[in-house]
Amino acid sequence: MKLLRVARLACLSMVLLASLLITACHQDQPSPWQLADISGHMPDLTFQLTDDLGKTVTADTYRGKVVLLYFGYTHCPDVCPLTMAHLHVVMQRLGKLADNVRILFVSVDPARDTPAVLHGYVTAFDPHAVGLTGSPSDIEALTKRYRAAFTREPGKADGSYDVSHSSGIYIFDSHGKARLLATSSDPLDKVVHDLRLLLGGDAT
Repeated sequence: MKLLRVARLACLSMVLLASLLITACHQDQPSPWQLADISGHMPDLTFQLTDDLGKTVTADTYRGKVVLLYFGYTHCPDVCPLTMAHLHVVMQRLGKLADNVRILFVSVDPARDTPAVLHGYVTAFDPHAVGLTGSPSDIEALTKRYRAAFTREPGKADGSYDVSHSSGIYIFDSHGKARLLATSSDPLDKVVHDLRLLLGGDAT
């Protein structure tokens, strides 16, 4: 069952990457980016959700910051903790530049992921991370906006359940424009390189 879930997540991510890169491969000039360039292929960052302190926030709350948007859930057994640990190392590599970055962890399991639960989860990984939740309709609308996908799996005997979800990391510039797409399998050097470019720092 676990292998099936991992394979399904991989397929979801590959379909998303393929759909976004079809037009990108026709660029005439070499790209400075090492990650998938989605500029012009995704809408600006827009949402109204509740953060992990129980406050209503919008995309404007994070204007001026480079945003890394990720859809996951706190009971995730594998992909989410791996991704959050990966991003923590990226933040460490950025040094002081990380103060201008926010990791927005949007729960696809709002029934279990209360603000308090999210707060304990995201802050255990990195101080630049913010947990976000909302109504099921709000979450579904946001995932559709960025072509992400998630599915609640059948419940287990003990009442628990898993949620299969795509694992893309959507990177927006400080103006809320969609710029890059990454995954936890991308080498750290590539992620750090491109974030430094977005932040106006030395990419080396």
